[in-house]
Amino acid sequence: MNLRENAMAIYHREQPDFYGDLMDAMTFIIDPVFAQDSLIPDDGQEHRDSWGTVKVFLPGEPGAHTRVTQDNAVITDITKWEEQLTVPDIDDLDWTDAVAQAKAVNRKESFACIFCPGGIFERSHFLMGMEEALINYMEYPEEMKALLRVITDYKIKFIDKIGEFLKPDVIFYHDDWGTKRNLWLPPSVWRDIIKPYQREIADAIHRNDILYMHHADCICEPIVEDMVEIGVDIWQGVIPQNDIVKIQEITQGKLAMVGGIDGPKIDFVNTTEEEIRVEVRRAIDAYCPAGRFYPSIPNGICFNEWNNLIVQDELKKYGREFALKNPV
Repeated sequence: MNLRENAMAIYHREQPDFYGDLMDAMTFIIDPVFAQDSLIPDDGQEHRDSWGTVKVFLPGEPGAHTRVTQDNAVITDITKWEEQLTVPDIDDLDWTDAVAQAKAVNRKESFACIFCPGGIFERSHFLMGMEEALINYMEYPEEMKALLRVITDYKIKFIDKIGEFLKPDVIFYHDDWGTKRNLWLPPSVWRDIIKPYQREIADAIHRNDILYMHHADCICEPIVEDMVEIGVDIWQGVIPQNDIVKIQEITQGKLAMVGGIDGPKIDFVNTTEEEIRVEVRRAIDAYCPAGRFYPSIPNGICFNEWNNLIVQDELKKYGREFALKNPV
């Protein structure tokens, strides 16, 4: 089997050649929205994205981060958000290069994938800062709903455009809804404010015949049944601080998952090779028996190169051995 065939075998509960990271089967297309908002130079300087959010990419760091302060926040008063926010216009973007990339993907062997960071929750705190956003979700829910309405409309417009121009197989949609300990918002607040809009986004993805893979490398256990309900096809970034076995039981196999390896536990200089291999084997043994599970580092890779090489080697070896010894 090639990488796509193997990934689809796991997805459909058929016999794979091996269990490994679904992301290996993705070929990413750089669309014009991603290009203008995420390709920040690693110069340590402040750059504003198309929404006006300040981002900084420090040299040597894995990526850019937002730097929102009281002085540079786009929204400083949630009751005046309509006056302070300008939603980016994506009607006149040039899709020529992205279309060429999409056509070049061998879709028999890999998935054409769109990387869509900055989900509606993340975008809300990018605009005003995390502390202000969390307060506003609790104290000004109607204003936050109104703000999320326009962010959602923007997301849906983007999804329809990628469906029209690129016809990808998968959208890799980012929205971290929690930390390693809990959700950022109480589940009741998430369900009241985030969930209805996220369902609309999921519907738009599926209307365009695209698989919806949601990245959230955090605790999502309290809302996994909601994730199934709104139409998340694949949850990427499943950290083992979630009770993954319990989640597999309560979702009845309806939610394919990617992750399970405790990256921070094995991603430091003094980690031994055996400790890394043991953690990879633990994740495969614990989570793959239920099916529809792709073992991986939830955030993508170990940042220490040697550690990451060991992880990848053990995934290749033990992931194949497990598949042979545990036929579907």
